[in-house]
Amino acid sequence: MSDSNRFNLSEIKNNGENNQTWSEAVADQIISLSLDENKKEKYTVAAGISPSGIVHFGNFRDIMTVQMVKEALEKKGKKVKFIFSWDNFDRLRKVPVGVSESFVQYVGKPLSKIPDPFGTCHISYAEHFQSAFVQALEKLGIEIEYRNQTELYESGVYDEMIKFAMGERKKIAEILVFFMSEKAIEEKKIDTLKYIEDFYPISVYSRFTGKDSTKILEYHDNDLGDMQITYLCLETQQKDTVNLKKEHIAKLNWKIDWPMRWKYEKVCFEPGGSDHAAPGGSYDVSSKIAKNIFKIDPPTFVEYLFVGIRGLGVKMSGSKGNAVSVLDLLEIYDPKILKWLYQRRDPNQSFQLAFDSEVFRQYDEYDKVFPEVEPRGSQPISFKQMVGLGQILQWQIDKIFFIIKDLDLNYSEESVRQRLPLARNWLVKYNASEIIELRKEKNKEYFENLPENRKDFIKKLYQELKNKIDASVADLEFLTYQIPKDLELPEVELKKIQRTFFQDIYNLLISKDTGPRLGIFLWSTDRNKVLELLEF
Repeated sequence: MSDSNRFNLSEIKNNGENNQTWSEAVADQIISLSLDENKKEKYTVAAGISPSGIVHFGNFRDIMTVQMVKEALEKKGKKVKFIFSWDNFDRLRKVPVGVSESFVQYVGKPLSKIPDPFGTCHISYAEHFQSAFVQALEKLGIEIEYRNQTELYESGVYDEMIKFAMGERKKIAEILVFFMSEKAIEEKKIDTLKYIEDFYPISVYSRFTGKDSTKILEYHDNDLGDMQITYLCLETQQKDTVNLKKEHIAKLNWKIDWPMRWKYEKVCFEPGGSDHAAPGGSYDVSSKIAKNIFKIDPPTFVEYLFVGIRGLGVKMSGSKGNAVSVLDLLEIYDPKILKWLYQRRDPNQSFQLAFDSEVFRQYDEYDKVFPEVEPRGSQPISFKQMVGLGQILQWQIDKIFFIIKDLDLNYSEESVRQRLPLARNWLVKYNASEIIELRKEKNKEYFENLPENRKDFIKKLYQELKNKIDASVADLEFLTYQIPKDLELPEVELKKIQRTFFQDIYNLLISKDTGPRLGIFLWSTDRNKVLELLEF
């Protein structure tokens, strides 16, 4: 077997009855690789992240990729455990945008040992960013067993693994050198022989500063499990000698830490982004270490591609502080729809989520796939219509239900209740420029440039509205379609004329080519103001 267990998604073939989803094919590979483990009782699938900033929705693809494989294994009758590691024993590498520049003083400290940058709402920097992600996954109904890496390291459960890695340090260094490019060796002026001789697979957090700016000078262990190191604190220039079995201030470096945890947790599947998946990248290096040092087969690996965002004008980046969290997405996306948007794409396909009008199309696509909701036979209200109805009825749900009943629209009550606050968030928080407001004065220029027949339609609507002050919604719906109606015209031509009529009314009332359902809009809006804007 090769050092890695990469799964090549491009090899999946759609062969009629043998058609498989990518997750089913991955599940089959995982099972086939585990046959020698005495009919494995439970499969462990894994994901994780360093909470150095906002845990954004790109990281959520990690979760959904694992979740889909978990479900595929469960469908095949397997028991599965999904673990998620908070790598909060990692160092703070840099201060992200949005965090006070004063936090530069904590660079080099474990994320779990730094105070909450936004007050005292959480016990640490790490906990602040972890909590929002946990809340989001609870709303999405995804069950995960969390692993707090600070607690695990400090509990001593990794002591034997660390001792073993320290004993194999030169072999590990040789693997790392093997994967170094000649360019990197030359640019960093690495003496490979000296690198191997001086290499240690751990970072040590100084007892003087709490930071990892240290250099190991000596190391000794014994049969009792003791691991004694002497290190130099580079900031204070002080030397310190400690027993790592008693003072848990050391952490395995990432590419050794990863395979160590594969062994400790018996992980059979863990995906990764393009950075980890690159040839010679983290997965390749860690797989080699897993095979040659820890004597295990690496877990099956799937690469997933980038998830984009549109409608906010920013590029997603957790470290830059402008990332969009999963909780942010749940302000506009129904949890079922958000999960579906990740599930419908193979991991090797990139896609975008939207804060602009593209979200209307995404909701519509979901509703086509799952058209019926409870009660049986009723339809979900479209997200676009929810935005329109919501704003013209001031988000008052009783009025919305009245309109739906009055127009005999077969929308489920559940979909209205679920989508109303999401539609409001979409409009008010993220698309304020789309909020509908009546013009303050007549749009004379627009009206004067219209042909006479279109002017006549507007004058007729004005007169009808003036005469039918108490018209119902249904009456106004009928009226707006009836005014431009010509029974002698073909259906296609008639619809074109009606659309043009609506466009003219919207321009005269709100300076837009389109707007909410016109009959409802006219019913709910200040009639005197409407008449004022339509009087020519």
